[in-house]
Amino acid sequence: MAIDSWLLKQHQSGHPPALRFYTWSPPAISLGYHQHKYPEYWQHLVWQGEKVDLVRRPTGGRAVLHQGDLTYAVVTSGVTSGMTSGFVGSRVQVYQKICEFLIQGWRSLGIQLQYGTAGRGYIHNPNCFGTATGADLILPDGTKLIGSAQVRRGGAILQHGSIRLQPSAELFTQVFGTESFSPVHLPQNLDIEKIIVALIAAAEDCFGMELEVQPLSESEWEAILT
Repeated sequence: MAIDSWLLKQHQSGHPPALRFYTWSPPAISLGYHQHKYPEYWQHLVWQGEKVDLVRRPTGGRAVLHQGDLTYAVVTSGVTSGMTSGFVGSRVQVYQKICEFLIQGWRSLGIQLQYGTAGRGYIHNPNCFGTATGADLILPDGTKLIGSAQVRRGGAILQHGSIRLQPSAELFTQVFGTESFSPVHLPQNLDIEKIIVALIAAAEDCFGMELEVQPLSESEWEAILT
C-alpha cells in the first residue's frame, strides 16, 4: 500500500503511469481510508503462527482480507502520454475504463466477468467482498472475484483491487463471520504467473501502450519506507 501511494505521488510529479501486481505475506486486512470502525479483535488475529497485519489503504471502501489473493494497482491520469485515450469522466466511468483490461485478461483465460450491483446492506457491511458494487467484477455464478477502490489526487488516479484466487475459508470466517465466505471456483490450471501474463497483455492492448518491467531501486525503497 505504501508503494501504491508512492507511485501515485511519482505520477503526479511527471513520472509515467504504472501497473503493479503483488501478493501478501503475512496475510493482512486493509482498511478503507475512511473506515474507522472495525472489530477490536482484528488487531490481535493470528493465522498459521503469523500475526495478521492491519493496514490502511489510500483508497476508500470496506475492509479487504489479503490472503490467497493477487492485488493489482493502476496509476494513471486523465491525459497520459503514450496512451491512445485518457481516463476522463465520472468515477464510475473511469473505473470501468480501467477495468476493461481485467475483463479482457480474464476472458483470454476462459473466465467471463461482469459488473456487480450493490444491495442495500453495502454501507453496513464491513467486508468488501460481502457485496458487489458497480465497480466490482463478479463470476457467472455471482461470486465476487475482484473488488476495487480508487482515489484521485488532482489529475492523477490510483485504482487498485484484490483478485480472490485461493482464499482460506477458515481465516475468512475468523475475520468476518460464518456467513461471509463464498468459495471461488476457478480452473485448476490457472496459476498467478499465467494470470499476470494475461492481464499484462490485456493492459497493453486496452491502453494502447507497451509496458516495461522496472524493479524499484535502493533509493526508491528508502523513499517509500521513510
